[in-house]
Amino acid sequence: MTASPGAARGRPAMAAVGVSRVVRSLRRAHDARRFVRENHADPFRILISCLLSLRTRDETTSAAATRLFSRGRTPRALAVMPGRQVERAIYPVGFYRVKARTIRRVSDIIWRRHAGRVPASMEELLALPGVGRKTANLVLGRAFGLPAICVDTHVHRISNRLGWVETRTPAETEKALESVLRPSAWVDINELLVRHGQTVCHPLSPVCSACRIASLCAKRGVTRSR
Repeated sequence: MTASPGAARGRPAMAAVGVSRVVRSLRRAHDARRFVRENHADPFRILISCLLSLRTRDETTSAAATRLFSRGRTPRALAVMPGRQVERAIYPVGFYRVKARTIRRVSDIIWRRHAGRVPASMEELLALPGVGRKTANLVLGRAFGLPAICVDTHVHRISNRLGWVETRTPAETEKALESVLRPSAWVDINELLVRHGQTVCHPLSPVCSACRIASLCAKRGVTRSR
């Protein structure tokens, strides 16, 4: 992502326009808040699903999480579950053997050190094996309702494309979006932009002709569209 001349890296873009209008429009299209309420109530399931999702398609992750939690729903249950059984449950997610070990370690720590409850602080979440800021923010926002911005590849790409920010890394995007977005939008902006990225705002050839926010988009970096 190339910043325009004079723009500061890792900061909100000076030309960002219509942010609130974009958020309202995407909420009408995707109803992300309802999705978050109905599908992401259990902090432990959110955490484990995030660990499963690395380099894995969403539908594969969802199916693997369903199989795994049908065999054990609690940190204690997954901590004591044989490794081969965890592997069979989550296959064919990417790096399933490594992820099976991580899941058992995380479950054991939560069971023994946190009384079976997923911690609700950034510091404690980042101390868990395999947990980075993206996962921690997703847990804090979706599970605990705390203002947190989860930046994945869709959020990073589309925020820059819209002209909201001019950043090079997801970490820079997270910080910049804190100045662009109202706190009330922090939690569901991930689901909004992920859905928009999957259905309309594709990485290489976005479907701008069918995009309801096209008139509010700076189209930064877009060289080809439909």
